[in-house]
Amino acid sequence: MCSAAPYADQIPAYLDFCRVEKGLAANSLEAYGRDLARFSSSCKLQTIKDFPDPDALRRYLDSLSAAGLESRSIARHLTTLRNFVAYLLREGILQQDPTAFLSLPKQWQNLPKYLSHKEIDQLLEAPDAARPRGARDRAMLQLLYASGLRVTELCELQLSDFMEDMGVVRVLGKGGKQRLVPVGRPAVAALRNYRDGARLALLRGRSSRYLFVTARGTCMTRQAFWKLLAAYGKKVGVFRHLTPHVVRHSFATHLLEGGADLRSVQTMLGHADISTTQIYTHVMRSRLRKTLDEHHPRA
Repeated sequence: MCSAAPYADQIPAYLDFCRVEKGLAANSLEAYGRDLARFSSSCKLQTIKDFPDPDALRRYLDSLSAAGLESRSIARHLTTLRNFVAYLLREGILQQDPTAFLSLPKQWQNLPKYLSHKEIDQLLEAPDAARPRGARDRAMLQLLYASGLRVTELCELQLSDFMEDMGVVRVLGKGGKQRLVPVGRPAVAALRNYRDGARLALLRGRSSRYLFVTARGTCMTRQAFWKLLAAYGKKVGVFRHLTPHVVRHSFATHLLEGGADLRSVQTMLGHADISTTQIYTHVMRSRLRKTLDEHHPRA
């Protein structure tokens, strides 16, 4: 049996539960809300009694594929639905789990995009470090490639999170989990130069707890950073669809190419499950196959 409670009331209650009880970040809550709103609109739900059965849920997931969503996005939708159903079961609103036997779509059919060493070097040199904004942008790019941070983690770094003496940054990741990520000397130098010069010029006497600030004295937003990264990529002819995640993929791929072990990369990326990090082993296999085909005399 299902409750006759209005369905629309359950979504804000669930999001409040995720925020208070599970401590999810605002970006995760926003993504959950979007997924559930799309699900509600597609299935035209009025009460919990209208909740789809497994067959209807499969048709919904198929409709996402037909709409052009990639397998990873569809998998996220299913994960959102499973977590939502688990909440409804916990509250006694649903009595059975219609998602129990739904399988996740095969993910990562396309390997993640990443940049070559030459392309990374061109990108890091793109900002004009003689100008305050350019010095800030170069510091952000250097740190992004040196640490593999998510774009939200990068933008929300506070001044005290840069521990110059230790050569690390303290990162607040998903689920409120903290980690220390080491960064190399070039990134430390770029951060020091920005912090001691350009940052003060941008603030013009104002105060901010954030490490990366705008000319208005506010925190750099992830949307603004996406735009400036795309602009620098276009400037040096790197990638039409350059995103912060491409640089994050490049960080992980180059580490593994250099001999790093998967567990260390997992820790630095902040992945809760090593299965998420294992995609980069596919990248490495692809590179090995290409190297063999190009250079072995009997390939």
